[in-house]
Amino acid sequence: MSKVSYYTEEGLKKLKAELDQLRDVERPKASQAIADARDKGDLSENAEYDAAKEAQGMLEMRISKLEEVVANARVIDESQLDTSKVLIHSKVKLKNLTNKQEMTYTLVAQSEADLKTGKISVDSPIGKGLLGKKAGEEAEIEIPNGKIKFEIIEVSR
Repeated sequence: MSKVSYYTEEGLKKLKAELDQLRDVERPKASQAIADARDKGDLSENAEYDAAKEAQGMLEMRISKLEEVVANARVIDESQLDTSKVLIHSKVKLKNLTNKQEMTYTLVAQSEADLKTGKISVDSPIGKGLLGKKAGEEAEIEIPNGKIKFEIIEVSR
């Protein structure tokens, strides 16, 4: 059973664009590299051929994985999101209760996560710890360095 993942329209477009790039550009390049290596003679001692075949195998694995993700992807209508509690695609303003620092994160699917832009995965320890919480609640989250406490200041979309 494949796992359904929820994406923004933009996130799904990026995934589809990457898949198209791999299928339409990278796959033919890999086939050409194998053909070029094959033309160089004895395949039993041809490291270039072995490397090209291995690269093609990795590419096909990536294509297969992306095809599965795209097939099981669902686009979320963000206008329909419940902002009373933290869900996927919620924008959450937090206060770290240890150092009093405030931060804002948007919870997204794992493949859309990008800490530089404030997008964290719902599958990350912090993402999991925030799901279902409401503004005003505290979340104590187990992270690799121990436990961290956050106060949820605001939930929006």
